[in-house]
Amino acid sequence: MSSATQSLVEGFPVYRGKVRDVYDLGNRVLLVATDRISAFDYILPNLVPDKGRILTGITAFWMQYLKNQMGLEHGLISTALDDCPEPFRNPTFDLAGRVCLMQKLPVIQVECVARGYLAGSGLKEYQATGNICGNPLPLGLQLADRLPQILFTPATKASTGHDENIPMDQVVKVVGEKVANSLKAVTLSIFTQASLFAESKGLILADTKFEFGLADNRLVLVDEVLTPDSSRFWEGSTWRPGLNPPSFDKQFVRDWLEMSGWDKNSPPPNLPESIITKTRNRYVEAFERLTGQYFPNRVSSWGF
Repeated sequence: MSSATQSLVEGFPVYRGKVRDVYDLGNRVLLVATDRISAFDYILPNLVPDKGRILTGITAFWMQYLKNQMGLEHGLISTALDDCPEPFRNPTFDLAGRVCLMQKLPVIQVECVARGYLAGSGLKEYQATGNICGNPLPLGLQLADRLPQILFTPATKASTGHDENIPMDQVVKVVGEKVANSLKAVTLSIFTQASLFAESKGLILADTKFEFGLADNRLVLVDEVLTPDSSRFWEGSTWRPGLNPPSFDKQFVRDWLEMSGWDKNSPPPNLPESIITKTRNRYVEAFERLTGQYFPNRVSSWGF
């Protein structure tokens, strides 16, 4: 399986995340979504073919959709490789369909998380404390229950490991009351709009996270948006409270690793080809269900 999407383009400062490589181009930044996949805070040794293209396509779709529906500003300039500096166009790097050329903006150091259902770290916090990020919840809720109202549950932006949920008053300390209130309002508005759209496709948006930058004191959406890596999408027809719904993400990978005997403290094992294929198919299905388009074999840029 090719590792071309993990190659670095020399000559530019770069930050390597678990999935994305972020290049500093001076007055702009270039986000490159690779086919890397992570689980349990490890980057796995295998790639999932086309995963980076799928994430980029879904992000481009949502940014355009939210701009059209809500007038929401985003930092995406182009997904066309021809708009990138020359080295990135070299076919060796296999970057077509993977790039987001973005405005270079100060990024707010808060993960803006919205939750409509009880799952993940929200479920763990609720089981331990009866609330999430200071939001008290009724007793007796169970896994996958719909919450009485959509919650804004911000988190720290951790460079390594897991983000940690923080209360609203800590967000105020980080960014000030005015920006904190704007982050909450915009996050909840996007989640509401996106949830209705997902429902029209037979999907449930359980939770998601956003990142924002500032341009002349205006919030601007940056980074990936409502992808299977940043969001929990469930199949609406099979959702039942108390059961762990199948999700449109790397669930096959997590489940296999849990059963593999791996100790989660040593280098992770290679994934079976069947797990890689199932995972790719799940990501492709998410793309096609959300965008209403077939996932293309080749793409030079994303337009919706």
